[in-house]
Amino acid sequence: MENGFLKDRVALVTGGGQGVGRGIALGLAKAGASVVVTGRTESKLDDVCAEIEGMGGTAAGWACNIKDGDAIGALIKKIEERFGRLDILVNNAQEVPLGPLLAVDDDAFMAGFVSGPLATHRLMKACHSMLKQGDNGVVFNLASSAGVRWDMANYGAYGAVKQAIRALTRAAASEWGPDNIRVLSIAPHADSPGLKKWIETNPEEARVFFQTIPLRRVGGCETDIGEAVAALCDPAFSYLTGATIPLDGGQANFD
Repeated sequence: MENGFLKDRVALVTGGGQGVGRGIALGLAKAGASVVVTGRTESKLDDVCAEIEGMGGTAAGWACNIKDGDAIGALIKKIEERFGRLDILVNNAQEVPLGPLLAVDDDAFMAGFVSGPLATHRLMKACHSMLKQGDNGVVFNLASSAGVRWDMANYGAYGAVKQAIRALTRAAASEWGPDNIRVLSIAPHADSPGLKKWIETNPEEARVFFQTIPLRRVGGCETDIGEAVAALCDPAFSYLTGATIPLDGGQANFD
């Protein structure tokens, strides 16, 4: 840990108690970063913190409902008081509105936008001043290939949420470049609990889905997604911003 290239850097990962968020938290910790994980279930956050500390890292876990603007403000204050800085922000947490448009009600649609684009916007603004103080602030916003599917049936509401996040990413990259803050979207396919549940519910669609991935496998949350996110924080990538990085085995076409 002491010799990691992210030594002395502090990261915040929302939805860090499981799945992709946990994988990213572990990947950043292995690279030497101190990691703050947040989510709604304290026991899951405690487990991830214990994993990080067990491998010699530094971690803190605080419950936070990212749909609550005041809760976000309180979380950022805790980070400032505990660590005095923030270098990496990962906006991962998201409620997913799935189904045909006629079946997605207003509450589910709004929950997707409040937990997605609105929470992403709030967190980026709340973290901006600390990210600016460092020498290489990085923001990762979670996008999805659902927004660029050729067949959008059943993914319209979810795709709309994720495409809005990509637009915010491009705007922040443009506006905050002079502050030496890089802002990227990542679009991962990973063996998260959410994907596993989808596979169980839609086995035939999942079988066809896997055949569209050139590498013929779904990525590991830590090994393929978390470690890639950590690598993108390296100063070697200091000229990369505003892009969507498809960590999906070559499936999606974001051109």
